[in-house]
Amino acid sequence: MTDTNTTGTRDLVVLDMAGTTVRDGGLVERAFERAAERMGVEPGSAEHAAKLRYVRDTMGESKISVFRHLFGTEELARRANSAFEEAYGELVGADLIAPVPGAAEAIAELRADGRTVVLTTGFARVTQDAILDALGWRNLADLTLCPADAGGRGRPYPDMVLAAFLRTGAVADVRQTVVVGDTAYDMLSGVRAGAGIVAGVLTGAHDREALTGNGATHVLDSVAELPALLVESA
Repeated sequence: MTDTNTTGTRDLVVLDMAGTTVRDGGLVERAFERAAERMGVEPGSAEHAAKLRYVRDTMGESKISVFRHLFGTEELARRANSAFEEAYGELVGADLIAPVPGAAEAIAELRADGRTVVLTTGFARVTQDAILDALGWRNLADLTLCPADAGGRGRPYPDMVLAAFLRTGAVADVRQTVVVGDTAYDMLSGVRAGAGIVAGVLTGAHDREALTGNGATHVLDSVAELPALLVESA
């Protein structure tokens, strides 16, 4: 798809983690199943199946928002979120976490070209840090952000993209920002933030139709294709 924005180079790149730059081997679902059981949801029950289906359908959304929907009250949502974080932390070292092939190299190339790269997630900070540590990615990007770093609202709100724009000062115009993710929620957050390029990738939760239907300007097979796209659209 042709980009018609003429605001100049795209020097701020905001990348999602799970499904976009990171493969988690179904870790989100496994952690949710453990957390749901700890919250008294019986495995194999209709309630469990319905909640798991909602988790799958809302991949990319802030996890605390998902738990607010599933458990109804703020207290229960926070308990569920804590149980999820604990379960994820227990599982993260189980050889399920791995980079999307070419992701680390693409990020290194983007930074070598002078671009600022920000990694974002719908997880809480403790979970994001566990992933970064498992991959040895602490110094891979210029900045990492979770919903709490942007006032508490995750995707599909634009807050994390705008926080990246404000905190880095990498570009003067938000249209010089590139947002990349694997879900409809990533696309919506990029569109709502006013990013010039909102690219979907097919390595995660949602397909081409869902990505383009929610505002993707481009769809890539993988984030590994991103450096070439930005050279072409400069």
